[in-house]
Amino acid sequence: MAIKLLDHADNVRRKVAPEIALKQKSEFGQFMTPTPVARFMAGLFPLSTLQTCTLLDAGAGVGALTGAFLDRWTAADGFQFKKTEVEAYEIDATLRGHLETTLAKYTERLPLDYRVLPDDFIHAAALQTLGSKRFTHAILNPPYKKINSASDHRLVLRQVGIETVNLYSAFVALALGLMKTGGQLVAIIPRSFCNGPYYRPFRNFLLHRAALRHMHLFASRTNAFKDDDVLQENVIIRLERGGSQGDVTVSNSTDDSFSDIVTHEHPFNRIVFPDDPERFIHVPTSLERNEIELCEHVRCSLSDIGIGISTGPVVDFRLLEHIQQMPDDDTVPLLYPGHFSEQNTQWPKEGMKRGNAIKRNSDTEKWLFPNGFYTVVRRFSSKEERRRIVASVVRPDTFPGASMLGFENHLNVFHENKHGLPETLAYGLAAFLNTTAVDDHFRRFNGHTQVNATDLRLMKYPDRPTLAALGAWAQSHNTLTQTMMDDQLKKLAG
Repeated sequence: MAIKLLDHADNVRRKVAPEIALKQKSEFGQFMTPTPVARFMAGLFPLSTLQTCTLLDAGAGVGALTGAFLDRWTAADGFQFKKTEVEAYEIDATLRGHLETTLAKYTERLPLDYRVLPDDFIHAAALQTLGSKRFTHAILNPPYKKINSASDHRLVLRQVGIETVNLYSAFVALALGLMKTGGQLVAIIPRSFCNGPYYRPFRNFLLHRAALRHMHLFASRTNAFKDDDVLQENVIIRLERGGSQGDVTVSNSTDDSFSDIVTHEHPFNRIVFPDDPERFIHVPTSLERNEIELCEHVRCSLSDIGIGISTGPVVDFRLLEHIQQMPDDDTVPLLYPGHFSEQNTQWPKEGMKRGNAIKRNSDTEKWLFPNGFYTVVRRFSSKEERRRIVASVVRPDTFPGASMLGFENHLNVFHENKHGLPETLAYGLAAFLNTTAVDDHFRRFNGHTQVNATDLRLMKYPDRPTLAALGAWAQSHNTLTQTMMDDQLKKLAG
C-alpha cells in the first residue's frame, strides 16, 4: 500500500513537471524529487523513539519527500512515532493541489495531522526562527535560484542573521533555525555551497549550529534530476541541530538508482580542514589519502611563495572596439583559452571568435601584463574533460617583439606582482597543477566546471624551491605524460 501511494506522487510529478513552463521554473526554481531519491533521503534519518514527530517540508512540490518519509514510518522501519504532524510549504497553486491530495491519502490510515501552507517560506520562517524551534525532522528539496542583493528576501534573511546568495541555502538555514536540539534535517541541494567566498557565511552558519552527519554525492552531473534538465552537481546532506561533531559518513553512487553505492566514514578534519578560514567542505570519495594530503612539501599558500593569481583582466565585450583578428604594429597579443592545448600555445590562431590581438592605448594599457613567463589555468572546463584543472605555460618567445600581453577573462593567471614568473617556477607550477592528485583534491570541494581564482588561491602548494625543481625536471623532458607528472609528485610525497 505504501509503495502505491508514493508511486502516485511520482506519477503526478512525471505528469506535472513537463507542464511547468520554463518561465515558471525560472521564477520559482522548481525541480521535483524523483521517487528513488526521495526514498533514499527518507532512509538517511536515524532510528527514532520519539512519540510525536513534527516534520517540515519546505518547497514540498507534489509531496514526494513527505510521502517517502511517511512510507518509512508505515513500514515500521526505525520510526516508533505514535503521531506525526506535517507542515508542508508550497507556493505554486497547481502543485499545492496535488500535495493536498497526496497527504490526504495518508490520513486514511495513519495518525497524521498536516497543514499545507501557501506562504512564501522565507518570509514565514523568518518570523518564527528567533523564537520557535519545534520541528524534530525536516526533509527538503529547496528551490535553486539566486537571491538579488537588493531583494526583499535578502533583507528579511539579514534580519534573522542569515547572509546567503541562493534560495536553496536560505531554505536550509531557515529550516535549521526551526529545528529542536537533536532535530534531523535531510536535504538535496547543489554542491556549490561547499566552496567559494559567497557561501562562506552560510557554511559558518550551518557548521556553527549543526553537526554534519552524512553527505551523498552523485558521480553523474545530470541523472539525479534527469527529467528536469538540472545541470548542477547535487549533494544530499544530513544535519543534526546542536549535535556534537564527530566522524562524517560519505557515500557516493553513479546515479539515482543507487545500485553501486559506496560508503565510508571520515574524520571531520578531512571534511573541513582545521586551518582553513574559508571552511571549504571537502567530499572525499575513498579512504585513501592522495599525495596532496600526504606530502609535507605541499603546505604553502601562494602568498607564502610570493605568487599572485588574477582572473584575466580583459573582458572582451567591453573592449570590442580595441580587439582585432590579427596583430599589427599597434597591437599586443590577446590570449584566450582557445590558444592553449596542454603545454602548447598556438598564437595567432585562425578562426578565433573575437580575435588574437588588442590595441595598446590609453584605454587598454591598465589591463595588460608585461611579456614574460606565466602559468595560466582555464576558468571553465567541459563536463567531459578528464581534468577540471588544465594548466599551461606562457612563454615570452612565443610573441617576439611584444612588450605586453592581454589575458582574456576566461583565464586565471599566476604572476609575480603583475609581472612574469621565473621560468622554472612557471613550469613547476603548471606540472604540479596538472597532476591527477591536484585535480582529485580540487574536485573534493568544487562541484562546478568553473575554476575560480579564489579556489586556486586557497589551495596549498609546494614551497618555492620544490616548485622550481619540479619545473627544471619538467623542462628536461620534451613531452610530459600524465603518468610522468603523477609519478614525480609521488616522489615528492616520499
